[in-house]
Amino acid sequence: MSKYNRIKEEAYHGNLQLPKLGLVLFTWGNVSVADHSEKVFAIKPSGVPYENLTVEEMVIVDFEGNVVEGKLRPSSDTPTHAVLYKHWNDVNSIVHTHSTYATAWAQSQLDIPILGTTHADHNTSDIPCAPPMSDEMIKGNYEYETGFQILNILKEKKLSHTEMEMVLIGNHAPFTWGKSAEKAVYNSAVLENVAKMAYLTKQINPNAPRLKDALINKHYERKHGTNAYYGQN
Repeated sequence: MSKYNRIKEEAYHGNLQLPKLGLVLFTWGNVSVADHSEKVFAIKPSGVPYENLTVEEMVIVDFEGNVVEGKLRPSSDTPTHAVLYKHWNDVNSIVHTHSTYATAWAQSQLDIPILGTTHADHNTSDIPCAPPMSDEMIKGNYEYETGFQILNILKEKKLSHTEMEMVLIGNHAPFTWGKSAEKAVYNSAVLENVAKMAYLTKQINPNAPRLKDALINKHYERKHGTNAYYGQN
């Protein structure tokens, strides 16, 4: 048995959740899981259908993007994951999809505005969309530079990656992350549904106002604040 079996198992099960939740078609997405003590992560092999995946086929890659273990080529998004793990030692899983509504907002190059309490249950600000990459970056190490698009948009918006666990890449698609594959996949599903709600809201009322601060704070704090009372202790 591989010494990386724990993260391979977690990555495998995380990847299987993507089609179940309607977040991917064909092979349009990936989940990775990191072991920061070993400075490696497990990620889906490139182009392998979800129904054909096995635990053994998960590829182990180091934080420089080098394959450590595995016979298959890792996801083409591997360099993006590597950049983020190298910079965020408290993130253990990353998810990338091309889910319909979140990707539509990314293609529109717009932040997803905070319009309702479902959004506020998870974030206190708009979900940011990073601007499209420059021509020079595109011609270079494209997937590697995507990692810096994510880091830079959070820095520009003065957002912490531990509170804002989701972003859009302009003209591309969403990325989410979390302390586990379960949380990162959950964030991906939340992002898709919030994106859908925001789209429909703007269709019904193009002038729909931003959620007022009192409601934003109330809904976020009741789930995440010091005196949170949502759910069971």
